[in-house]
Amino acid sequence: MIGNVERVSALQIRLAAPADVAQIAALVQEHARRGDLLPRSLADIYQALGNWLVAELDGELAGCVSLLRYTSGLVEVRSLAVADGAKGQGIGSKLVAALIAEARRRRIPSLFALTRAVAFFQRAGFEITGMDQFPEKVYHDCRQCPVRQNCDETAMILVLNSVIS
Repeated sequence: MIGNVERVSALQIRLAAPADVAQIAALVQEHARRGDLLPRSLADIYQALGNWLVAELDGELAGCVSLLRYTSGLVEVRSLAVADGAKGQGIGSKLVAALIAEARRRRIPSLFALTRAVAFFQRAGFEITGMDQFPEKVYHDCRQCPVRQNCDETAMILVLNSVIS
């Protein structure tokens, strides 16, 4: 509260637009420098723009997340990042909830994530599973990961619909 006026933040979660790409890339690169995410190029983000959601807080990009489809039944939640100044406001949880809703809308049968934030994803309904469930992911990303021999991430899955239409 500032004086007698309570500050109300306006949070909007939406599909990413071309104008968001540079800010998404900067946010992802910052988290990649810390070792929290794998880097994504501007070209990669543009190419998959329809699979990115952003969180906008008071008109500023505060977070992002994307879907990556490997097969009709294998879709990853990836590049979840929240800006440092926006952490602690539930933005990550809201992004994941919106991404799950988008996955349901797209009739995606299940989502997976490789993460160190196990409790966070468990609160969203994900369950721990084995990395061997995602050979496409291992082949695509893990082989180029600098810590692949000592991976400290946990594989998690959320089954949305067991019937693929």
